[in-house]
Amino acid sequence: MRFLSDLWRILRHDKGALIGGAIVLIYCLAAVFGPIFVEVGNEQDASQAYLAPSLQHPLGTDALGQGVLSQIIVGTRPIMIVGVLSAVVTVFVGVAIGLLTGYVGGVADTVIMRITDIFLTIPGLPLIIVLASVINTTNPVVLALILSITAWAGLARAIRSQAMSLRSREFVEAAKLQGVSLSNMVGRQLLPNVGPYVAIHFLLAITGAIYASVGLFLLGIAPISGNNWGIMINLAMAQGALYTTDSAFYLFSPMAAIVILQVAFVFFSRALDSVFNPRLRVQ
Repeated sequence: MRFLSDLWRILRHDKGALIGGAIVLIYCLAAVFGPIFVEVGNEQDASQAYLAPSLQHPLGTDALGQGVLSQIIVGTRPIMIVGVLSAVVTVFVGVAIGLLTGYVGGVADTVIMRITDIFLTIPGLPLIIVLASVINTTNPVVLALILSITAWAGLARAIRSQAMSLRSREFVEAAKLQGVSLSNMVGRQLLPNVGPYVAIHFLLAITGAIYASVGLFLLGIAPISGNNWGIMINLAMAQGALYTTDSAFYLFSPMAAIVILQVAFVFFSRALDSVFNPRLRVQ
């Protein structure tokens, strides 16, 4: 409750962050409830193809006569699942490894950091493309794991550096003298001090995973099945959307959805930074 009250107080003083948070909330609601209230059928009606925006279809229709806005809403859920799950895995693994190795040090730190360095040297994008091609799945959970397979390594390195600087601070020495457990030291003493960095990285990890997943569908590497923004762009390109202005809304609507979400996360991250950083907190 303290977190929510602090967040609300900061949002009231930062209109940009408030707008960003409201947009993120709208996307989350669309992901949760959108497929319940909006349905995208398999019917094809050539007479309804590429209709201009109207009250019935606020963003027009695609080549099959289906509403673009309906596809945007229905496609929000799989994209958000991939983005959030990938960010959770990336942040959890990166923060856990970084804090533990930075605090414990010694042989464990050396061995784990050498493994981390191997992941850092692996070219992430080619590996993701190869894995996505071999596994060939549209399961959001599997896609999230693929996208986070190397993303945690850089975060682990950065968190380890902060943990090494924190382990000689007075509050850590005091906690040692009190005999706190390793989980208490990492979770309650060190983690709050890297909170701002972790929170910002979490939001950026979501947008990075969304970009990557859309790219896999756009390039046709992931199976073209179901509804999501990447599949919409892929189908729009395949149906010649670049060669006719009639399909502009169909082509650019999913791109606009991604850009708006990205900007909203950037604005909202200012509020999270203030919540976790006492020096920026609004009194």
